[in-house]
Amino acid sequence: MSAQAVVFDLDGVLIDSEEVWDEVREQFARDRGGRWHERAEADMMGMSSTEWSRYLHDVIGLDDRPEELNGEVVRRMQARYAEHLPLIDGATEAVRRLAEAFRLALASSSNLPLIEVVLAGMGLDALFETTVSSEEVERGKPAPDVFLEAARRLGVDPARCTAIEDSANGIRAAHAAGMRVVAIPNRRYPPPLEVLALADAILDSLAGLTPAVVA
Repeated sequence: MSAQAVVFDLDGVLIDSEEVWDEVREQFARDRGGRWHERAEADMMGMSSTEWSRYLHDVIGLDDRPEELNGEVVRRMQARYAEHLPLIDGATEAVRRLAEAFRLALASSSNLPLIEVVLAGMGLDALFETTVSSEEVERGKPAPDVFLEAARRLGVDPARCTAIEDSANGIRAAHAAGMRVVAIPNRRYPPPLEVLALADAILDSLAGLTPAVVA
């Protein structure tokens, strides 16, 4: 069954943001007297904003309500992106290349305001028919909800969508949604081999992301 649509992840696929998220959340937690620990960022990777803000409250021990924690972290992230948008090499070119052959959507764990800032900063917002944040669905990755919602909004069978992912939770989520999965493994948090085995194709970089690979 040939692909009709491509569903991109954002963080780790188009923008090298994991380190920014790490720095912002850790500094925020330390500013507020939280109990930061070395597993925190790996634990939160791929979580929806609802989930990671609850984690900051319940596990890291920050006093404010999760909604308030979420809002402050997002404001700090917006400020960092305003200073510098850390795009991954070849991201803009890859999106434009695939937009010539497929309908595009984005399914991300990032908050909607951050998705909008990144796509506008890349000059690519008009190429995506829909963007879905996991804050809009019941469960974050590795649950398939965000990918299923992207396919629903496109009106395309998930089996005719190809997802572009970098993380273990993202690959699991796209696979569970019934999509074909192209993995570009995250270099900082590489997915384990058993998760990469779920992918239909594995690339070293966005340079290899062509319509032929997607189809």
